[in-house]
Amino acid sequence: MSDYDQNNIFAKIIRGEIPSKKIYEDEKILAFEDISKAAPIHILVVPKGQFISFSDFVLKAGTDEVNNFFKKVAEIASNLGLDNSGYRLITNNGSDAGQTVFHFHVHILGKKKMSELL
Repeated sequence: MSDYDQNNIFAKIIRGEIPSKKIYEDEKILAFEDISKAAPIHILVVPKGQFISFSDFVLKAGTDEVNNFFKKVAEIASNLGLDNSGYRLITNNGSDAGQTVFHFHVHILGKKKMSELL
């Protein structure tokens, strides 16, 4: 997979063509509630750039952008009150891993006792 699909659902959410319940937004990142919650808190965090997967993001984004993204993920989780109870971060890289939207994103899941592995 090498071509970014400008019509994927996250690209449309970033452009404001599909509504979302925003949790955080700046010029490079958007975080919003997942409509198919797997936990009481289930947030998706996406970079606004055209990155297909985790691998694509870390290979093509600059070091500062990657660093800022993951620091922001931690900050969002903390602002949601998840530091004490804990939370899970998930990103699927490629179809065999279960990636269904080919725009890099991280799931933040919290406020639920989870098993050790999915």
